[in-house]
Amino acid sequence: MFFNNLLSLAIWVPIVAGVLVLATGSDSRAPLARILAFLGAAAGFLVTLPLFTQFDRANGGYQFTELHAWIPALNLNYALGVDGISVLFVILNAFITLMVVLAGWEVIQHKTAQYMAAFLIMSGLINGAFAAQDAILFYVFFEAMLIPLYLIVGMWGGPRRVYAAMKLFLYTLLGSLLMLVALIYLGYQAKSFAIADLQAIKQIPLGVQQVLFVAFFLSFAVKVPMFPVHTWLPDAHVEAPTGGSMVLAAITLKIGAYGFLRFILPILPDASRYFAPAVVVLSLIAVIYIGMVALVQTDMKKLVAYSSISHMGFVTLGIFLFAGLFSGSPLGELNTWGLHGAIVQMISHGFVSAAMFMCIGVMYDRLHTRNIADYGGVVNVMPKFAAFMMLFGMANAGLPATSGFVGEFMVIMGAVKVNLWIGLLAAFTLIYGAAYTLWMYKRTIFGEITNPEVAEMKDINCREFAILAILAVAVLGMGVYPEPFVAVVQQAAQDLIAQVAQSKI
Repeated sequence: MFFNNLLSLAIWVPIVAGVLVLATGSDSRAPLARILAFLGAAAGFLVTLPLFTQFDRANGGYQFTELHAWIPALNLNYALGVDGISVLFVILNAFITLMVVLAGWEVIQHKTAQYMAAFLIMSGLINGAFAAQDAILFYVFFEAMLIPLYLIVGMWGGPRRVYAAMKLFLYTLLGSLLMLVALIYLGYQAKSFAIADLQAIKQIPLGVQQVLFVAFFLSFAVKVPMFPVHTWLPDAHVEAPTGGSMVLAAITLKIGAYGFLRFILPILPDASRYFAPAVVVLSLIAVIYIGMVALVQTDMKKLVAYSSISHMGFVTLGIFLFAGLFSGSPLGELNTWGLHGAIVQMISHGFVSAAMFMCIGVMYDRLHTRNIADYGGVVNVMPKFAAFMMLFGMANAGLPATSGFVGEFMVIMGAVKVNLWIGLLAAFTLIYGAAYTLWMYKRTIFGEITNPEVAEMKDINCREFAILAILAVAVLGMGVYPEPFVAVVQQAAQDLIAQVAQSKI
């Protein structure tokens, strides 16, 4: 019975915990709110672990499925299930939520209960989006997660937090409305809103597929975010609190790429082939141009934010290259490098980006500035912290034996299989990644102390050490032995390839 309801537990345990935390009320009960939030986040993470340990890697399809009537009159169901792709994101989300609660333990002193509750509720809603097997249920979770995210940026963010929160909300909402129209159209065609039924629709004319592709693409591209609809992300990151940036980069960006895998490719394969060259060009622009933009940033958070856009460009590149779209070759084993690499890169980026923003948050909590020029010589007073940040910086640059290398290597392999020049252009991300990451690290960590306030900084405490150590284990573990992650993805990726291979026309 327990294993039959794991996904519901993954969704509702953090949401119920968030409501309980919210009920603690005023800041005078902040210690109680923190303890309840930790217990809720820990319970939310623990219920996701059997999803990984009990997952049948040899069989495809969805597992841990649940089906209950939701709105029978509209043929809508509370349908849940995860395959080898979505199960990793559910676990990653629960893990990052636990890290975020610990990260804000001492830092958040104002409206602590509301802060912790917002993250817990958002965690449950995000899990709902990854697990939903009904298109309208997916849409409800997809939109609902914006509410706590908006509040997190707007209430606990920086001086321009309201502007950043509004920009984030409007960009995402406008794109999502087009997706809703597309889902309703497909629902009428399939006479069902089950995602599996939408994927099974036959003979969708190419012209219709193209219109639907644009509607879906605008919604998911904003979420990724892809160039040129990326401008909301640097503002949101700069103004968001540390926990907000960690979740935004590690989790919410992945929902956009997940939408490509779950809706666009299997439902609209012909339109995907038609638009693939344009998407690949936009992805390469993100990898190269946005990497150059990151090089000139003076704000650490903005630099890592642009870095995230560049890395997510790698993800979309892999997704739209995996099928040999340019060579016209049939789908084969070697063509799956890009798809596998894109999924692995998303998981890795979740670990690395969360760690990078955590490191920036540690420095900001002590000096209250993110300007690179205000630092220098941090290693002299924070040697433990400097060692952790070096590791995460190397992972961000794609150093072998770190998780950052695995996905990027696989995508480059897939790109070279399709076209050598695309592979060469994609490899620029390794050069730019090393350039902007090491430049930031050198300026902030090494050298002599020139700012007297830096000399007063204290090294990381036990709580911060524990968070960074856990993230370091994840980054190194995935980098040295990525097989468990690749094995989970393998069969789901093959199923997706089979779906894309079947033309709708």
